[in-house]
Amino acid sequence: MSESNKNIALERSFVMIKPDGVMRGLIGSIIQRFEQRGLKIIALKLIQPTREQIDNHYPKEESWIERLGEKTLAAFTENNIDAKEVLGTDNKADLGQKVRDSLLDYLTMGPVVCLVIEGIHARDMVRKIVGATLPFFADVGTIRGDFSVDASTAANTQGRGIFNLIHASETAEEATNEIQHWFAPEDLHEYYRTDDSVAYGDRRHEDFSQAK
Repeated sequence: MSESNKNIALERSFVMIKPDGVMRGLIGSIIQRFEQRGLKIIALKLIQPTREQIDNHYPKEESWIERLGEKTLAAFTENNIDAKEVLGTDNKADLGQKVRDSLLDYLTMGPVVCLVIEGIHARDMVRKIVGATLPFFADVGTIRGDFSVDASTAANTQGRGIFNLIHASETAEEATNEIQHWFAPEDLHEYYRTDDSVAYGDRRHEDFSQAK
């Protein structure tokens, strides 16, 4: 990045195309959504994750697990379903742990695609493109809104994760931790994209033309 662009809010975000996205042949369509918006893929790999890798990907704090349980309870209440009757408990911590365990099963059922995406306000931009976590809330035009139909009540009743195609970092800290978890520093590549000058005034193309 040139000296004149150092004040621009360039960020990096971690994205994972989940097994259902890979199995449905949506890798290209998903990546296209980011690239056509002007975001840059600076790292990419297809892997079969281990349970340990996924376990270390997700937070283990009690507060985070309880929030998962709260979301589960809220979804059941909204749909007039008795969580205790269906899942055997209405305790937030127990429900959250059930959901977390189901995520480990979900994300190890097949290969995933891990990406690092760079761009102006990349984290917010990526999450906007991805859409709401629950597919039936995701707007048409987003990845989840266009390609996913699952609901939390259906997933929790069946004891599985929500098939929502994709994960994207929510905070700067989360993005940093997830990038470091899945990629080594040498896996990240800086390069000039031909539309960088239009996106944020990057003049490196002049260096290429002068080198001819």
